[in-house]
Amino acid sequence: MVGGPGGRRGVGPGIGPGVDPGVDPVSPAADVPLLEASVEVDTPPARVWELVSDLPRMASWSPMVVRTVVLGGQVRLGTHAVNLNRRGLMVWPTRSTVVRFEPERELAFRVAENHMVWSFSLNPLADGTRTHVVQRREPGEGITRLSRTFIGTFLGGQSDFTDDLRAGMRQTLDRLKAEAEAV
Repeated sequence: MVGGPGGRRGVGPGIGPGVDPGVDPVSPAADVPLLEASVEVDTPPARVWELVSDLPRMASWSPMVVRTVVLGGQVRLGTHAVNLNRRGLMVWPTRSTVVRFEPERELAFRVAENHMVWSFSLNPLADGTRTHVVQRREPGEGITRLSRTFIGTFLGGQSDFTDDLRAGMRQTLDRLKAEAEAV
């Protein structure tokens, strides 16, 4: 038997010795652009934080998020979530982990399936009654082959999908701003 408890390892077409066929190789980060959008909100960072740190609410702002379920209760560093996403008729699940958590400053989560890191950074403006909110999609170490194939096959290709993500980020921030300022 080659490999560990899982049995065969490093066997099969295109898989060399010592390569775990369960690992999804990553394309370089240079192949995937950093996406960023921002908005100024006429409320203090505490109010904006209350909203962005409530991950299940993301579905009410983002056109691609159908639902987020936080596992284990309160959101904090290391919290895991399961997400259901949609683009047109295509629906797919993802899993994420909170990788940065600084109350009233920054929240970031890494998506397991594609290695992207999504973040919200909050910066107080002037006298602290307004907030500059920046949403980013960071490529991290790059995108997985699974994700690149899924995007190319089912989501119109990387360029079209990236355009949709940019538009979705703008919509997310506009809806977040409206909700934050409605109080």
